[in-house]
Amino acid sequence: MHGTSTGDHEDKGLEMDSVYNVVELIGTSDESWEKAAATAVTEASKTLRDLRVAEVVEQDLVIEGGEVAMFRCKIRLSFKHESVDG
Repeated sequence: MHGTSTGDHEDKGLEMDSVYNVVELIGTSDESWEKAAATAVTEASKTLRDLRVAEVVEQDLVIEGGEVAMFRCKIRLSFKHESVDG
């Protein structure tokens, strides 16, 4: 899925009539883009609750001395908005 809505919210665990916050994060790894993305999600899960969807929006490499030194993966991460009723 590339940010498109297919209408199958129940299959994805998303609720209808809900609000979600979205943040962008960059994870890094010296092994792969997959591990870089996982690093970002793992770190975000330490302070954010109810994570829902992570969309990879950009990938790049840090090059040092003509060699790949670091994989970087920018993700857009959504999590359920918590409203305060008062």
